[in-house]
Amino acid sequence: MCPRLRLPEVSRGRRRRALSCSVLLAGALGLGGCALNGDFDRVRPSLVTDDMHAWVGRDAVASIGLPPSDFRLTDDEQKLRDLAYAMIAPPYDRARWDSVFREYRLGRPAPREPVRIDRTAYWSALAEYYRRSEASAYAQLITDARNDVVRIEPFFAIAARVADMDRKRAKSLAVVSSLTLPEHDNALFRNNENTAIVAWACRALAERADAYGYALERLIIVTPSPTAVKAERALAMMRSRIGVYCQNGAGAVVVAKD
Repeated sequence: MCPRLRLPEVSRGRRRRALSCSVLLAGALGLGGCALNGDFDRVRPSLVTDDMHAWVGRDAVASIGLPPSDFRLTDDEQKLRDLAYAMIAPPYDRARWDSVFREYRLGRPAPREPVRIDRTAYWSALAEYYRRSEASAYAQLITDARNDVVRIEPFFAIAARVADMDRKRAKSLAVVSSLTLPEHDNALFRNNENTAIVAWACRALAERADAYGYALERLIIVTPSPTAVKAERALAMMRSRIGVYCQNGAGAVVVAKD
């Protein structure tokens, strides 16, 4: 049985968009059962909206006890959240029938801390799905690591642009005429969201690399293969890229002051 939809607590405008999304989801469920994924396990284009990943920022700050901003997202801030989701979503969950619910985070309260990637779950999924062929298991692990490498540079390019705008936003607070306290705080709350997202992405990338390493070690002892060398190289490249972009405390959150 498909899960029951429950709209999150949002503003009137966001509630209307969430309701429209729910109608689309209900239609998809009615027409295609629970098959909501399109090609390559992506959400069907008809179910995609601009702010489908807006919850990423809200969850990122909620997990550290900070409030989200009421300001609307810029184009780059939306892109930051879209690109972040691909890295924070556990790699063993992307092909699930309910991935669209996960992408919209429908019916779930904000976590006390961002969901962590379970390295044993990745190994279990890999071993179960490719139990008849170690070649396919190695190939999937290599593909996952290489895909993450491809995702890293575009994400941090957007993150750099967002961070630059956040610095300018913070400096502008001192010169904005008749600035209200809500405007002041919401500006800094949005900066908090953006930096918390980068911190979450860095942690998720490290957890993904750890999961791939854990699985590779077990593949090597369960089903040894010369392909393990390629897998080790792909994982080494991923860890190297993570080190470049996630060093020196990347994503530290600046808490808004009263």
